[in-house]
Amino acid sequence: MKVLAPDAAVRFGITLPLTKLPLAAHGPLLQELCDFGYSDAWTSETSGHDAFAPLAFAAALEPRLRLGTAIAGVYARGPALLAMSAAALSEAAPGRFVLGIGASSAAIVEGWNAARFERPLARVRDTLRFLRRALAGERVDEVYETFAVRGFRLERPPESPPPIYLAALREGMLRLAGREADGVILGLLSAQDVARVVAIVDEGGPGKDVVARIAVCPTADAKKAREAARRMLATYLQVPVYSRFHEWLGRGELLRAMHEAGAAGDREAAKRALPDALVDALFVHGTPEECREKLERFVAAGVRTLVVQLFAHDGDPREALRALAPRGR
Repeated sequence: MKVLAPDAAVRFGITLPLTKLPLAAHGPLLQELCDFGYSDAWTSETSGHDAFAPLAFAAALEPRLRLGTAIAGVYARGPALLAMSAAALSEAAPGRFVLGIGASSAAIVEGWNAARFERPLARVRDTLRFLRRALAGERVDEVYETFAVRGFRLERPPESPPPIYLAALREGMLRLAGREADGVILGLLSAQDVARVVAIVDEGGPGKDVVARIAVCPTADAKKAREAARRMLATYLQVPVYSRFHEWLGRGELLRAMHEAGAAGDREAAKRALPDALVDALFVHGTPEECREKLERFVAAGVRTLVVQLFAHDGDPREALRALAPRGR
């Protein structure tokens, strides 16, 4: 059986916070993660916790973990506030914080955060360039294409600015990540898709860190796992940014029936329209041994930081993460 190898060049992480586990109850788990073989803890930002607070909590409890945002949206905060949040985490976890930023989606930006989802590629590019200067301690007084910053300087710039990674789906953002960022953050893709997107990033220069957050359900009950995965996929794959991503990957015809059912308001039909093969490619499930073997495919395809996101798991998350941990680390 093939399992994740103890390759020093590959990092393994988890997504924080864990579902159904209060943040205050994460302490013992965080202190055990490194012993299990994990090196990283990453956060996301939708309608639960924000990207920074759980990492500040983790920074105080476990000094061995690398911490990252995957991602902090560039529209929900002003540029200066984003720089201040990143500087604070860099100070709390010196040398082990990664700032992951991205455009997010129109539903989150406009529907929930009262901002305009306009020119996402340009906004991410401008934010990245601003953050480079601000986190280096420079005074920034500049008009960018998508915003202007007048006379801002961090009072407490980090001694060592954090690396900045970009969440990317299609070619424009992937090329930007390759040219100007320190790494790229991937999600909602199959192991077979990884090589294609990494090749585009590498055009900007090889050696960038490639982070992938992979949804994992360690269970032998395939029906239960697929049902949970379908609920999530039928929602995400109808969000325009993800829909266009999978059309670009060549799945437009495969997803046509789901889109038609969704447009008609039939959520159940939309879920049923997703074939098992697609669900299994985008969501990892099976016994822990089977899950580790499937995760290895992402590593073999070019992922250098693999981040597990537990989903639809009713058992003890600590035991699940122990079972999924890379062997030999």
